[in-house]
Amino acid sequence: MRRKIFLENGWRFHLGAQNGADYAGFDDSTWREVSVPHDWAVEGDFSTDNSSGTGYLPAGEGWYRIRADVDFEAGERVYVTFEGVYNNSQVWCNSNYLGKRPYGYSTFTYEITDFVDFERPITLAVRVNHAHSADSRWYTGSGITRRVYITVTAADALLPGGVFVTTDCDGQTARVYVEAKTGGAAAANVICDASGNEIARGGSVLEVSNPNLWSPEQPYLYTLKTSVGDDCEETVFGIRSFEFDADKGFFLNGKPMKIKGVCLHHDAGCLGAAVPKEVWRRRLCKLRAAGCNAIRTSHNPPDVTLLELCDEMGFLVMDEAFDEWEGPKNKWWQGHNVYPPKKNGYFEDFHDWGERDIKAMVERDRNHPSVIIWSIGNEVDYPNDPYCHPAFTSMTGNNDANKPAAEREYDYNKPNAQRLRTIAQRLCSYVRECDRTRPVTAALAFPELSNITGYSDVPDIAGYNYKEHLYAKDHEKYPKRVIYGSENSHSPEAWYAVRDNDYICGQFLWTGVDYLGEAHGWPIRISGAGLLNTAGFEKPRYYMRRAMWCDEPCAYITTFKAGAEERRDRRRFGNDAPTWNYENTDTVHVMCFTNQSEAELFLNGKSMGKCAVENYAAHWEIPFESGKIECIAGSASCAIETSGAAAYIEAVCEDGVNVEIFVKDSEGRLVTNSEIVITVSVEGGKLLGLENGKIDDLRPYRENCRAANGGKLAAYIKIEKNSANILAEAQNIVPAKISATKI
Repeated sequence: MRRKIFLENGWRFHLGAQNGADYAGFDDSTWREVSVPHDWAVEGDFSTDNSSGTGYLPAGEGWYRIRADVDFEAGERVYVTFEGVYNNSQVWCNSNYLGKRPYGYSTFTYEITDFVDFERPITLAVRVNHAHSADSRWYTGSGITRRVYITVTAADALLPGGVFVTTDCDGQTARVYVEAKTGGAAAANVICDASGNEIARGGSVLEVSNPNLWSPEQPYLYTLKTSVGDDCEETVFGIRSFEFDADKGFFLNGKPMKIKGVCLHHDAGCLGAAVPKEVWRRRLCKLRAAGCNAIRTSHNPPDVTLLELCDEMGFLVMDEAFDEWEGPKNKWWQGHNVYPPKKNGYFEDFHDWGERDIKAMVERDRNHPSVIIWSIGNEVDYPNDPYCHPAFTSMTGNNDANKPAAEREYDYNKPNAQRLRTIAQRLCSYVRECDRTRPVTAALAFPELSNITGYSDVPDIAGYNYKEHLYAKDHEKYPKRVIYGSENSHSPEAWYAVRDNDYICGQFLWTGVDYLGEAHGWPIRISGAGLLNTAGFEKPRYYMRRAMWCDEPCAYITTFKAGAEERRDRRRFGNDAPTWNYENTDTVHVMCFTNQSEAELFLNGKSMGKCAVENYAAHWEIPFESGKIECIAGSASCAIETSGAAAYIEAVCEDGVNVEIFVKDSEGRLVTNSEIVITVSVEGGKLLGLENGKIDDLRPYRENCRAANGGKLAAYIKIEKNSANILAEAQNIVPAKISATKI
C-alpha cells in the first residue's frame, strides 16, 4: 500500500559552502540539527549589506543532510518530494545526483528507487545556492522552506501527481470525472463523503446524487480513493461550478458573488518562509471575519498547506505563477525606488524552466476546489521595467514617484512590449494542457499599453492593478472582456468601483497581511500594506474593511493627535492599536469606522456630538480627557479607556502554535503605549520566533525577547510531545505562565 513519510526532524544544516557534503558517508556530526521546513535567513542580522527589497535579511549558500530509515520491499517504488526550496537547489540520494531546481516556489519529485536498498538508511543531501539577496522584489527566505516527504508505492501504481478530478453538477446529480496516470493498468475509484461513507463507485466517471456543493459558506469536501492493484491514493475534492460573465460578473454555484479578496505573500515575519499551517489558519480566520472570501497568492505558487486551508475554510484562490518572465525587473536594494536597482532574478531561468514550473503548479494544485483562477504573471507589463513601446513617449507606473525622467522615456533599445503577447500565448497554452476547467488570467500593470499590444486579450479574464478609472471605458470598448481588480488599494473608491458595477467581478486588496521586504529604506524592513500586521494583529484599516465587506452592524474607534504627523508616524512604525493614552496634548482626532449612516461619540458619558458617516468613517476633533471614550453607531458600539501602568502579562494559546501575549494594567486594560521587552521561554517545546509587527524593529529574530507593540506580541511555538509550558516575563510586572496542548 502507498505510504507517505514526512521528513520533518533529523536534518543537519550547515550555513556556507561545504566540499564533499554530497557524499553519503560525509561526517555531518558537527552540523546543527534543524527541523524542516526551515528558513535560515530569519536567523541572521538585519543589515544594509543585504537588500531592502528582501527585508535586509541575508541570502547565501547552505547545505542540508538527513539519514532516513524507510521501510520498503523489493519491487516497490520510492520517490522523494520537495514542496519548495529557495532557491537553486541540487539534490543527491546516497551520493547519486538527482537534479536541480532553480525556482524556489516549485514543488518537485525525484524517483530514487534505483539508488536505495534495504540495508542502509536513505541519505539525502541538498545544496541551496541563494547567492543574491536582491533577486526578488519581496522577501523570499532561504533554505528548505516547505515540506519534504518520501512516497513508497507498489510497482504497478499511480504515477506522482497522476490523479486529476473534475466535476459538473446538473440539478440533483453531479458527475465526477477522474483522469488517472497509471502506466497502463486500469484504475478503480470510490467516493466517500465528509463522514467517510462510501457514496459512489466506478471507473473514470462517477455520479453523486444530491451533492453538497463547495462554497465559502459551506466548504464541503469529498474524498476520492483511486486504486491500481495494491496501490491506493486519496484525493480531497469539492463539487462546485463557477462562471465569469463580462456583463454580470462572477457566479458560484449559479449565484452572483463579489470576490472580496486579498493578496498574500508567503512569509510570516519572524518565521520567514517556513510557516506552520496553524499560523496560516489564524490569519485566515481573521481575514474571514473581515468579510474576505478570496486569496491571491502573490506572486508565486503558494505553500500547499495554505491551499489545504482554503479548501477547508472556503476561500476562493487565484493561484499565481510568476512575477517576471524573460525580462528582468528592477530589484530595489537600498530602499524602494532608490536607484540604481539590481537585476538578478527568475528571468535568468525562465527560458529553460518556465514551462516546467507553470505546469508543476497547475498539476499540483488542480484538484483543490478553492482554486478558481490560474495567473500566468504579475505586472510583467510594468512601464519601462523593462518593456516599452513607441505608442507612449513616456510611461509611469503606480510606484514610480522617484524614477529618473530618463527611465520613463521610450527607448527603442529596450525590449518591446509586443513580446509579452507571444510569451503569454505560450504560457496560457501550457496551463490549458494541464487544466481546461479554470480561466487563465494575468495581473496587468498597464492595460493602456497592453490593450494596444494585444496582451490584455490573451488570457481568458483580465486583471487590472490599480486601474479602476479604466473599468467603464474598457468595458464599453471591449464588451466581451471579463474584468476584475487583481490588485487594489484600500480606498473606499476602489471598492465602490466593484460594488456598484455588476460587470466587475471583484477585487484583491494589496495586501491582507504585512510582509517582509519591499521596504522603503533603513530602518524600515517591512511593507505595512496589510489589514493585519506581521504579528497577525488587526490594524485600523482591518476594521474599515470589515465595515465595507460585512453586513452586520460594526464600529471601531481609532485616535490620533491632531495633525498629520501623528497619523504618519503610526502608519510608518506600525503601532496600530487603539489608544486613549495621550499626554501633553489638548486636541485629539477620533475616527470611527462603521457601516452605519450615523455615529455618536461620548467622552466620559458626555456626548461629543453626532456625525454623518462618509466613506465608512465618522470624524471628531475633541479635547483630550482621561477616562472612557465610546462610539455608538446604530446597534454597534465600541469603547476604549485610558489605561494605567503595566501590571501583568496575559498569554493565550488555543491551537498549540500561536501564542498571543498582551501587556495589561491592574484593571485588565490593554496598555497600548507600552513597548515593554518580553522574554519568552518554552519547556517541553521550542520557541520558533517572536513577532510584534513593528516595521522598524531591528532586534534579531533569533533572540527570545522582543518589545510589545501597542501592548501586543505574538509568539510561535513547536510542542515536542503532547504539551508545553510557556513563560512570558518582563521586568517589574507579573509574568504569564500557561500550558499549551498539541492539537
